[in-house]
Amino acid sequence: MRHFIVPICAALVVAAAPAPAPAHAATPREILTQASFGTTDKAQALTLVKQALAQADAELKADPGDREAVLQHGVALGYRARLTRSPADAKAARALFETYAATSPRDPEGQLALATWHLDTVEAGFFAFTMLKAKKEVGLAALNRAVALGGNRAFFPGFAALLRIRLNPKDVAGARQLAERALAGSTNSALDRLARRDAEAVLVPLRNNDGAAAAQLARKLLPFGRLD
Repeated sequence: MRHFIVPICAALVVAAAPAPAPAHAATPREILTQASFGTTDKAQALTLVKQALAQADAELKADPGDREAVLQHGVALGYRARLTRSPADAKAARALFETYAATSPRDPEGQLALATWHLDTVEAGFFAFTMLKAKKEVGLAALNRAVALGGNRAFFPGFAALLRIRLNPKDVAGARQLAERALAGSTNSALDRLARRDAEAVLVPLRNNDGAAAAQLARKLLPFGRLD
């Protein structure tokens, strides 16, 4: 078994190069981005995840209705589950994402977080997804909703392309369609620009009909893909 789970919200995906340290006080979202994409050392990544979790908890104590803090709390739990192989954290993250998606059904980030929880757990191997009761079909349905709700942003189809080809290297056509859509999407945010860049990278093997190479590249582009 490689790991338990890496739940991800839409703020924390699609980057291959280290993220620059922000000049202002970093938010939980920014800290988790640095942990998942800007580190190559597991211990350092875990330190950052714990920092983000503590900060999100503090924000929730100040305002229990802060939905951004709720979502980042779940992401941090999921990342800690991955790094420490904690099924308790993984289950807690899933419960949070399910509640978030149910109460905000048209929020694409909530749908993406739920999708990634299921698909990452399936990717982790038989023991992980059996114990944690992950379902590929639930993950794919949530992923489709995230893309549909994400409008014209490059981020959602770009990340979906990585998840789909990693899940099934034979799904070249589906992943390519999503990656092409990301290239045509809007790039108003830094996250969208990163998603477009990664979609462009994975399109090289996809256009050559090399699903295995595309899947291997997707694993490196997804969170913690740079860890030693």
